[in-house]
Amino acid sequence: MTGPPDLTMLNTAPDDDDDNQPRPWQPVNLDAVLAGTYQPPQPTIGRREDGTGMLYPGRAHTVVSETEGGKTWLALSWTVDEMNDGHHVIYIDFEDDEGGVVGRLLLLGANRDLIREQFHYLRPDMALSSGVNRDDLDRVLTDHGPTLGVIDGVTEAMTVHGLNPLDNADAATFGRLLPRRITEAGAACASLDHVTKATESRGRYALDAVHKLNALNGAAYLLENRTPFGVGLTGRSTVRIAKDRPGQHRRNALPSTGGSHWFGDLVLTSHTEGFAEIGVEAPHEHSDDFRPTLLMERIAQALTEHGPLAQRRIDVAVRGKSVSIRGALDYLILDGYVSEQTPHKLLKPYPAAGDNP
Repeated sequence: MTGPPDLTMLNTAPDDDDDNQPRPWQPVNLDAVLAGTYQPPQPTIGRREDGTGMLYPGRAHTVVSETEGGKTWLALSWTVDEMNDGHHVIYIDFEDDEGGVVGRLLLLGANRDLIREQFHYLRPDMALSSGVNRDDLDRVLTDHGPTLGVIDGVTEAMTVHGLNPLDNADAATFGRLLPRRITEAGAACASLDHVTKATESRGRYALDAVHKLNALNGAAYLLENRTPFGVGLTGRSTVRIAKDRPGQHRRNALPSTGGSHWFGDLVLTSHTEGFAEIGVEAPHEHSDDFRPTLLMERIAQALTEHGPLAQRRIDVAVRGKSVSIRGALDYLILDGYVSEQTPHKLLKPYPAAGDNP
């Protein structure tokens, strides 16, 4: 039998040096919430084609799919978005190598100088536990302040750290070890993982422990491939919301099967071996009368505010993918709201959301 637990540490007064350390066991100040001034987290990292953000800054997320479901492509599309917006990205890869990952970025049209300056690629083959490894990671986070951190291959990462992917306690340990280190630096962390092969028992969970989903404080996405990706093909995967802790995503999604919500479709169009386009299309009711109304409204607002604009000026004024903005502009022209001639002029007010056109 073991003796009673040693409680001496509980009665030890903190050292004077601890005065400047975080005090996580003190009550949280609730004034902002009670006064109604508290602002819930908003997803601003990465974006859907209509400009809707997908990841919450400083929060942990997962993206899971079967092999070739598109999870790495989705993470790289976020990477391109963040670099184009002037931000840094840290990519910790336990599955591929620099040739494969950077090759995909170039395929998506990423600027080489941006990759060289703003993309920080790590390919660790040993645990983070030793001091020098932690220092190296912390230096990247501190020196560059990335807005996005990707962990590609969570199962492999846990194995490198001697942790069991099927064990809830080990999953919690890994979450504190790496994803939390990234989020505490202010970045959105996206962990890429595999789903179970048995679809009937899969539910919302990845290959590993249930704790991986339960411990998230951001969002969890599940990708389901519908059309294969490949050279010369247009691949498509459904993007579903498996969990959204801050609760900001479902209003921009449509109800789907199994209690999940359809957030959109990941579409990768391969034109040649050296060029491809990628984006997440917004969900829509299947109808011949479908219109990308959110982007159409944003274009109309930009024209109201700035007056007639050329196509490239509209691309700058409206947040979203250029190809989607061009499509929305075409609908506005066809529906008689915007002039066909450039600079494009608003011909009549576009109805705001909820109004009848």
